Amino acid sequence: MGDFAVPDSATPDFYNIDSLLTDDERQVRDAVARFVDDRIMPVIGECFEHEKFPMNLVPEMAELGLFGPTFQDYGCAGLNNVCYGLIMQELERGDSGVRSFASVQSGLCMYPIHAYGTDEQKQRWLPPMAKAEAIGCFGLTEPDGGSDPGVMKTTAVKSGSDWVLNGAKMWITNGSIADVAIVWAGTGDGILGFLVEKDTPGYTTRDIPHKFSLRASITSELFFDNCKIPAENQLPKAKGLGGPLGCLTQARYGIAWGAVGAAMACYREALAFCKERVLFGEPLINKQQIQVRLADMVRRITTGQLLALQLGWLKDKGEMHHTQVSLAKWNNVRLGLDIAREARDILGAGGISIECGPIRHSMNLESVITYEGTETIHQLIVGRELTGYAAF
Repeated sequence: MGDFAVPDSATPDFYNIDSLLTDDERQVRDAVARFVDDRIMPVIGECFEHEKFPMNLVPEMAELGLFGPTFQDYGCAGLNNVCYGLIMQELERGDSGVRSFASVQSGLCMYPIHAYGTDEQKQRWLPPMAKAEAIGCFGLTEPDGGSDPGVMKTTAVKSGSDWVLNGAKMWITNGSIADVAIVWAGTGDGILGFLVEKDTPGYTTRDIPHKFSLRASITSELFFDNCKIPAENQLPKAKGLGGPLGCLTQARYGIAWGAVGAAMACYREALAFCKERVLFGEPLINKQQIQVRLADMVRRITTGQLLALQLGWLKDKGEMHHTQVSLAKWNNVRLGLDIAREARDILGAGGISIECGPIRHSMNLESVITYEGTETIHQLIVGRELTGYAAF
């Protein structure tokens, strides 16, 4: 039997998953990890406390190629999906709000333009979005509709060759800073997607204040009052719920990796605390119950790492199914939230301070476990795949 030592890094690797990655994948992960450690971690506590997104870091994220990184064209990095997952993992190790920004820009905005748009739409929007010279948001969720997007009340009605948009969207990441919104609306031809530009008459936004979660993220409402949308701003290849749901699959894939990153951050902080904290005359790390709790964290993190990596391999081979993404999102966000709460408890009274990461990650993951499909919705998606019966 060979020697065994757990690598001492920001990302616990009990099963030597690092050896399964290519050199390029490790380089991408390590570059983003350095960015997170050097640029995000020093400011994220203050940003969270004061409800401020670190917008000044977005150009640096663009320089690293973090927006639309899997696209081979339009100035994007052309990375594989495992690299994309590792990017999401490291960004969420910093904060869910930072990962959400990148996830929305890439998976919910650049993806539908790339997948459903015309050549003209792609050329106009994708290069500046890759450089963060244009920011996007994704308008699907409405005030009266979350888990059931089929009850959509936002409408688009033909007026000559144009469309007239009316309605509202809620809980929209990046809404008030977006240069373009990908908006889904009901029409006589079913649900269609539209590119709504920020200066369109009748289009307004309003930020949602006083959040206890994702405080370092901009969350907005979108309002449409007789907005005239040019015909060339319709996404021609997106028809029905399959359009927005296809975008959500991309975002959920990134979340499955990101939540593991948050769990890693919480585990590392709990481990460091237990090594330093002396209780009843000896370090806390020597206590049986602490070792059991830390071991359980690593068990769950390792499971999540392996699940996400296999999902990435399936995606790169074109074999990933959306129900597999649901299983990964359900499993990994749940383990992230549970580990964040466990780490907060281990840190004791000081663990409620903004100086400690687990309380921030715990509060953030309360949103992550809800958005892009609640935990229950993903359980039922898997249940439908197993039984053939939709129990929604």
